[in-house]
Amino acid sequence: MKNFVQPGHTITVAAPSGGVSSGDGVIVGALFGVAATAAAAGAALEISTEGVFTLPKGTSTTFASGGVVSFDVATRLCVTPGSGKYPIGAAIEAAGNGATTVNVRLNGTTTAAA
Repeated sequence: MKNFVQPGHTITVAAPSGGVSSGDGVIVGALFGVAATAAAAGAALEISTEGVFTLPKGTSTTFASGGVVSFDVATRLCVTPGSGKYPIGAAIEAAGNGATTVNVRLNGTTTAAA
């Protein structure tokens, strides 16, 4: 196909305000991805939009296996769905109280704040 651009698993975007570190969750417009490298604000940044990633969460936030995971742009943490939060995927295993991370299968689709 002469109109094919790329598979889309990893794409290049401009790093958001404040910059990012490798492994950070990133919202750019309607896209969520995980930063492949560190980048200053506005610099070219590769993000992975598909796959399973270990991402940070608040210690009191809990997820059941298969539970919907959203992202809070202000805290850069995975949270339960709610107003102003961006749905990004599903937990592939339970992440209980006291845990600081959750393993998330990314949706690989566009997102918008609930």
